[in-house]
Amino acid sequence: MPPKVTVHPSAVPSAGRADDAALVARCRAGDLAAFEEIYRTHSSRLYSLACRMVGNPTDAEDMLQDIFLSAHRKLDSFRGDAALGTWLYRLATNHCLDYLRSRAARAGQVTDTIEDDPSLSDTHSRGIAERTVAKMDLERAMAQLPEGARAAFVLHDIQGLEHREVAVALGIAEGTSKSQVHKARLRLRNILGAR
Repeated sequence: MPPKVTVHPSAVPSAGRADDAALVARCRAGDLAAFEEIYRTHSSRLYSLACRMVGNPTDAEDMLQDIFLSAHRKLDSFRGDAALGTWLYRLATNHCLDYLRSRAARAGQVTDTIEDDPSLSDTHSRGIAERTVAKMDLERAMAQLPEGARAAFVLHDIQGLEHREVAVALGIAEGTSKSQVHKARLRLRNILGAR
């Protein structure tokens, strides 16, 4: 199991927030060295998050580039209410969830072609196809979850974060994280049970 990423709001002193604000101001002024500093500071943690959420190091590398491109474009929306690392973590989480939704949609198209493929007639191939379809069913079911429940479920049950870490990453209360994960599990059981 990969190591857990811990994000504690108390671990970022107010001086750190001032440093974040100064760094962001430099980026907004066009200082490329400031953005490189942000990348060096946060890229390994965000890569780890992406790798665990998307499950593929190559896709995670592409995802990391997309995350930092988006961060550069959206840096004007950073208000400093949270630490820069927390803001980037939320941005990365949203990118990963979008990617998973997109992958689930593509998987739905693949499922249709697998079911129609006459070459999957032997027992071994059927077993592989059934497992593939079951995995796609889970991804489709996850795509039907409300966004908040899906985000909490992915971070907690798939990525393995504690509820307090999920709460910080998503900007919600710890109790809300627990509630969202519980609702997601119930809904997934209902969706998958109906199939």
